[in-house]
Amino acid sequence: MTSAAQPAPARYAVIGHPVAHSRSPFIHAQFARQTGQAIEYTRIDCGADGFVAAVRAFAAGGAAGCNVTVPFKFDAAALAAVRTERAQLAGAANTLRFDADGWLADNTDGVGLLRDIEHNAAFGLAGRRVLLVGAGGAGAGVLGPLLTARPRELVVANRTPARAHALVGRHASMAREAGVTLRAATLQAPGRSFDLVINASASSLQGAAVPVPDDALARTGLAIDLMYGAAAQDFLDWARRRGAQARDGLGMLVEQAAEAFQLWRGVRPDGAPVLQALREHLARA
Repeated sequence: MTSAAQPAPARYAVIGHPVAHSRSPFIHAQFARQTGQAIEYTRIDCGADGFVAAVRAFAAGGAAGCNVTVPFKFDAAALAAVRTERAQLAGAANTLRFDADGWLADNTDGVGLLRDIEHNAAFGLAGRRVLLVGAGGAGAGVLGPLLTARPRELVVANRTPARAHALVGRHASMAREAGVTLRAATLQAPGRSFDLVINASASSLQGAAVPVPDDALARTGLAIDLMYGAAAQDFLDWARRRGAQARDGLGMLVEQAAEAFQLWRGVRPDGAPVLQALREHLARA
């Protein structure tokens, strides 16, 4: 008697430009082994102008979902028939699920960052002063979940002040309900001695200087760049020269991926051993 054929693995991908550097295939392969899920996960470089066509072609080929990189997170949210509350609030999505009755968009960036800060780094946010640098897709995705941790003050600083004010305005009622002072500021004068500075801007990718003054970060504070590897190094070095803790975006990358995996597969993997495996993998590369 022959055994029944096994169903084909569900297909997922990270779609963006560029994506050759993405560690998402490694992360999701680890998650699949950990949870016993049968999936295939790859990278798709859509070029500068081919995002929508690439996503539609991937879905039409029978795929189950995808992750989305900058700068296409706003486009991803617009493609979906249904958006989770956090995707609606951010106006951006990093995860799509290709449901038969309409695509679902979610934004797992913020909850991933929050888990990395409070669980992996053991840095409680309640009552702290937080500076979020950048009001683009990455910043928009993390602001709401950061507010749920109830910091005392949260400032959004951006190169284009109007974008920071718009993001703050969209989250104003949420901030009031959480008892958080939320305001927008310029990069040149965001305030001083924040307990946590999060770089969600494109400065690291562009090889630009640290976008805020040195005194923005408290010497006993924590600085996180949402990038990792060489792109984040200048920001991390800046924080260490201040005597502060420095953390790259790998922890957030793993934890937001775990949230996406749960959305797709219905089971949440444990991010901690995968983060350790990823750091060891990169050290050998």
